[in-house]
Amino acid sequence: MFTNLLSGGISTAKLQKASLVIENVTIVDPRTGSKKISQSIVISDGRIESVGSTLIQKPNKTYKRINAQGLFAVPGFNNMHSHALQAENSPAVLLLMLAEGVTGFRQMAGSTELLSQRAAGELPLTEKAPALLAMPAEPIIPISASTKDELSELMQRQKKDGADFIKVGWMSPSLFYEAIVESQKLGIPIVGHVPEGVDPTRAEFANFRTIEHLGPGDVIWIACSSQKAILLSESIDKPTRILPNFKLPNFATPIIQSLIAGKMKRFLINPVLEDSPARVSRLQKALTSFDRNKCNALAEQFVQNDNWMVPTLVRLRTQYFQNDPEYQKDKSIQFIAPHAYKEWLSVLNDFNRISTERKLIYKETYESQKVLTKLFSDAKVPMMTGTDGSGQAPGLSLQQEFKELAAAGISPLQILQMTTIQPARFLKKTSTMGLIAKGMNADIVLLAADPTSKVENLGTISGVIRAGNYHSKSDFDTYKKTIAESSDKNINL
Repeated sequence: MFTNLLSGGISTAKLQKASLVIENVTIVDPRTGSKKISQSIVISDGRIESVGSTLIQKPNKTYKRINAQGLFAVPGFNNMHSHALQAENSPAVLLLMLAEGVTGFRQMAGSTELLSQRAAGELPLTEKAPALLAMPAEPIIPISASTKDELSELMQRQKKDGADFIKVGWMSPSLFYEAIVESQKLGIPIVGHVPEGVDPTRAEFANFRTIEHLGPGDVIWIACSSQKAILLSESIDKPTRILPNFKLPNFATPIIQSLIAGKMKRFLINPVLEDSPARVSRLQKALTSFDRNKCNALAEQFVQNDNWMVPTLVRLRTQYFQNDPEYQKDKSIQFIAPHAYKEWLSVLNDFNRISTERKLIYKETYESQKVLTKLFSDAKVPMMTGTDGSGQAPGLSLQQEFKELAAAGISPLQILQMTTIQPARFLKKTSTMGLIAKGMNADIVLLAADPTSKVENLGTISGVIRAGNYHSKSDFDTYKKTIAESSDKNINL
């Protein structure tokens, strides 16, 4: 069942840019946490026209006026690791992201089709969706390129198709280093997972732009281990593979492709289920041989190289603690398609069957991941918020990521920076996003409590302004009800 929340279909949806005035609001500067009370924000054609004292602002009477007395205005949040456009019900997922304050997102896996749809203006990116900040083509994995020549040809084609960056998944260390070098030749950023066996202290790594999920896996832990040489050698010799480490022939049958797709779907719900005993053992060895001095040196290198981190702690927690009963009580379940949630429960059953000892290692790993996040934060490694979510499993929201970051020891102000000014700096868009100031995009979140005092206040959303369009908490409640009551959780924006 499809429900219209706006007139017009997905292929013809246009972003409407409204004009309005937000009055009597306290504006928070995410750079310092300083606040200006009794301010007016005048918005026209999707941009901030002026900011100043409510008493002296006299906008045109035709502007819609919002009295924000007692509220705090912050720049819109940015989810810098999302798969929203891959979701079966992507319009609904995008709207739900907006409801939690997300006004911009970086899509972390694309396709030739999605890039073509973006170029044609056919993506479901209306005023009821966050802005798409950047998108790659398909992630590069062994079955897409297994030699240097294939890799070079593929990366050139992706850039030609309009990819904003290259996303790499798992591959051999040698091919990974080649990909970084090739990205430099092409002048296109490269980001993603750091494959097993890669040494992040190598010179080539300086040009790897963002590290997702703190690795993932044991790569960073091995680099921070007193037993680095031994563990690195083991990880090269015995990599974890969920797919063949070679390119599939063009005549690969639909049956093979279907089997791979099914395996990938379950893998993405919880990657740790594919861990071999050797890999789990190696991870534990790396954790127990942690050398803080080595890790501090690695953090300093990341700072010097401008290597960015997107921890996605909320993602790591859902895979290491998938059996946490709270996930089966998550409010987001009402928005997940029944067949998708059934698949999640099936994977949960697999997780429940792994040994108690292995589950304890995973719990220790997650607690250590929080320590690592705090260490990198203290060392000034540039970091951004992200979830890895696509609306297909409980527990993957930006508001939950805020709470996990706080549990790691990151201050509310730092978290606000990670989701506002840091993405603007990373994307080189500081002239249009990340602050509430004249000339900036009119993407704003209105909060009922001071976001710099405690992390929970980042979730006290009273309203969201997207490209100048105002959505109240009441509006979002209505949208959520519509999605929850839809049989397939789909809506037509």
